[in-house]
Amino acid sequence: MTAATIDTPAQTSNAGRLPLPALLYLLCVVLPIGFNAGPLALTSLRLLTLILILPLLMRLVMGRYGRLLLTDIMFICFIGWTFVSLAANNPDKVVQNVGSTGVEFLGGYMIGRAYVRSPADFIALCRWVGILALCTVPFALIETVTGRPLIIEAIRKLPGINSVAIVNIERRLGLERVQAVFAHPIHYGLFCSVAFTMGFVALRDVTGSVRRYLASAVIAGSGFLALSSGAMLAILLQMALIAWSRIFAKITWRWWILIGLFALAYVVIDIVSNRTPIRVFMSYATFSAHNAYWRGIIFEWGMKSVWAHPVFGIGLNEWVRPDFMHSGSMDNFWLVVAVRFGIPGFVLLAIGYVTGIFRVMRRDFSGDDKLALLRKAWVFTFIGLTFTLCTVHIWTNIYSFVFFVFGAGMWLITAEPQSPDNEAEQEGPEPRRLPRTRFTRFAHTVAQPRHSL
Repeated sequence: MTAATIDTPAQTSNAGRLPLPALLYLLCVVLPIGFNAGPLALTSLRLLTLILILPLLMRLVMGRYGRLLLTDIMFICFIGWTFVSLAANNPDKVVQNVGSTGVEFLGGYMIGRAYVRSPADFIALCRWVGILALCTVPFALIETVTGRPLIIEAIRKLPGINSVAIVNIERRLGLERVQAVFAHPIHYGLFCSVAFTMGFVALRDVTGSVRRYLASAVIAGSGFLALSSGAMLAILLQMALIAWSRIFAKITWRWWILIGLFALAYVVIDIVSNRTPIRVFMSYATFSAHNAYWRGIIFEWGMKSVWAHPVFGIGLNEWVRPDFMHSGSMDNFWLVVAVRFGIPGFVLLAIGYVTGIFRVMRRDFSGDDKLALLRKAWVFTFIGLTFTLCTVHIWTNIYSFVFFVFGAGMWLITAEPQSPDNEAEQEGPEPRRLPRTRFTRFAHTVAQPRHSL
């Protein structure tokens, strides 16, 4: 990847196409190709991020992608702290694990941060995520009946390469749980939840209503085939936010009212229930009372581990839990971070994450319907994911993808709203149009916004 290629985001942001490195990244996410390079276990995703991460970091620090944000600093410091934590707990594994997880996390974030820098880039990203999700639908339908992830099986049969393991999980509702192209069915459900919200909201003024509603319904239905309560929670919560935004569109304080209702519900549950609000939430965010009880135990003992090892965490060592808990899996991404890397690691990640979301939310895009719509799509996506990550854990490709999409929204922090009149003046000459096909029409933004989701 040459320096000229890396510099292209700022130069081509008005072209209406997703920059090539970002497109290659998405293809690596949905094609789980792995291979060995000597003693190193690599994937196509890790190789791409490994090539790009250092040049992108240098250009970020130099201000090539806008000013340095607090989120950038916190995420870089988080990866640095994981190195310190693992050096204290697992010195023999520090290089391998920080190299893999750090490259996936920070590399994904940096590619999104560097190559999605404008409304046109973001719309192209939403289009491609939706297209890739729709491409998995036929395979998901076959897998939910047969239990065979055909794409993973095909990759594993190719000589010299491997792929993610084929999971064997108990059926739910009489159906097989779909992992499609990811390491776990939960990950496929989360991918579809991101594609659903970003496509339905961000592409409102880009494609026709019938096509948008139909594609979004298919993607949401495919996400449900993962039969994951976490993925279903994300999609349902995002649907609720879309409905709230539409119903109370004329109320300026509608989001503060919603926050107040959530706070009121928390206080009422805490008063009237003999369980904590967290346990009540878990009971409604799982498929069964058994799963809710199990996750309650995980949270309780996970927090004991956090307070027992508050600074460096436990690294990759086994966490202390009751004897009857044979599995060491922990279905809570935020808790896993705190347990493994201690309170400092959790705080660094949380500050970067919350600050990024809050700064995007508080931007005033009055008069610029396009930016307001794209901001809404990104914020809805991460409000849903924030709650879902309390009930699931993510790793490998989907872990990188989540923070890639997070980085792809950071340009909204510094985006300048434009009125419809001066927007046309500043855009300059109309870019060269691509031949119209069923896919390229998604890449062009429509000048006049519509008035309903």
